[in-house]
Amino acid sequence: MSSLQKDTTPEDSNNQSFWMPGNYQRTVRRTEDAFQACNDIVACFQERARVERQYAQQLSEWSSKWKPVVDSSPLYGSLLRAWQCFLTSADRLSVLHASICRSLVSEDGDRVRTWQKETFHKKMFGGFRESHDFETGFARAQKPWAKRLKKLDKARIAYHKASRKEHAAQERETHARGNPDIAIEKQKKIQEEREQAREEKERVRARYEKVLEEVTRYAPRYMEEMESVFDQCQEEERKRISFLKQAFLSIHRHLDVTNNESVKAVYSELHHTLMSISEQDDLRWWKNNHGPGMPTDWPHFQEWTPPEKKQKKGKKEVVQNSPERNVMIGGIRVRALYDYVGQETDELSFKAGEEFLKTEEEDDQGWCRGMKDGGREGLYPANYVEVIQ
Repeated sequence: MSSLQKDTTPEDSNNQSFWMPGNYQRTVRRTEDAFQACNDIVACFQERARVERQYAQQLSEWSSKWKPVVDSSPLYGSLLRAWQCFLTSADRLSVLHASICRSLVSEDGDRVRTWQKETFHKKMFGGFRESHDFETGFARAQKPWAKRLKKLDKARIAYHKASRKEHAAQERETHARGNPDIAIEKQKKIQEEREQAREEKERVRARYEKVLEEVTRYAPRYMEEMESVFDQCQEEERKRISFLKQAFLSIHRHLDVTNNESVKAVYSELHHTLMSISEQDDLRWWKNNHGPGMPTDWPHFQEWTPPEKKQKKGKKEVVQNSPERNVMIGGIRVRALYDYVGQETDELSFKAGEEFLKTEEEDDQGWCRGMKDGGREGLYPANYVEVIQ
């Protein structure tokens, strides 16, 4: 790049200037370039939306694949819940990334497309009305200037040509003046040609200076008209930049999961579940469900009872089905973690810290049967007490 800058002459730089004829085209083309840039932006983030959708699908597939393995694993208690929480977190993140996909396509993509339709108005035979209006404005402002520049360039070429002609005549005169072989008449003729060349040069110079003065006098008006059209282009470009900035910020807001409250909640809950892993609770659960704490129907003397006589026909057989209780021999000493007031007549009431016996294991509904020291029996919520070690 530096070598190109060194090789660029001042004349080349001047020819690339905005003020030179036709160089406003770069500014006019910004409209079509901006329209194409919008197409590229939409295509770019539609592809990102596909990535988000695929990621959401893969998270869901991963969770579905491992869920039966985790549920049937030998882990138990808080450790099992922690492993399961990774899968439920993945399901929630899958929903989040699916929503990001929808936002990128239906919200951000549609927003840019709608803005394109409202901002860029296509002409019947190609191009955009905005580009055509700007080009017409620039061309109208530059036409008188271009004519004057052309006239000035013609005058400059004529002056330089006359200067070269005079210079050649001077050299011939100098050469003839020191050469005795050239006749006097010939020298006078050469001198006359040099004088004519000088006069022609001065005449052409005067015309060149006059045209230059005219161009210089017109320059402020030309600059004012060109800048007026250019300012209109700049205002349209400012609106485009401002809109695309807001569009990018919207895309950033949808993609930035670090500030998404749903994501924070997912990982906060996951972290809380992991920190809730308790060796003591899991070992206690195993002891009471698969170890010495399990209720056992120890061997005891069973009296023989005669079989019931069959009832005569015509009488309805009344059978009372009593649910089989999982009785615990001797019971297990437990301590209340919270206060509990029985809601029914068959429920125990107790205060936090109070100790009593658990006489039956927890049923499917989460209730145990216990007996207080005074002999009062009843049901209570299993998670309101802990076993006394």
